Amino acid sequence: MENVILNVKGMSCGHCVKAVEGSVGELKGVNSVKVNLEEGTVAIDFNNAEVTLDQIKETIDDQGYDVA
Repeated sequence: MENVILNVKGMSCGHCVKAVEGSVGELKGVNSVKVNLEEGTVAIDFNNAEVTLDQIKETIDDQGYDVA
């Protein structure tokens, strides 16, 4: 298991939270996703044998947000 906190730019509302948490949460190997709008971060707990950090970042990017 691996835990990461990513800085993500462009998130500002409840829709942003649902988009990021929903899309990342659907990835195989992701156990939990929590967006913090105030800090502009996404905390992710995942199994790196099933999904890579790059795949997670790409999924967030595909939703229209920038991973710093």
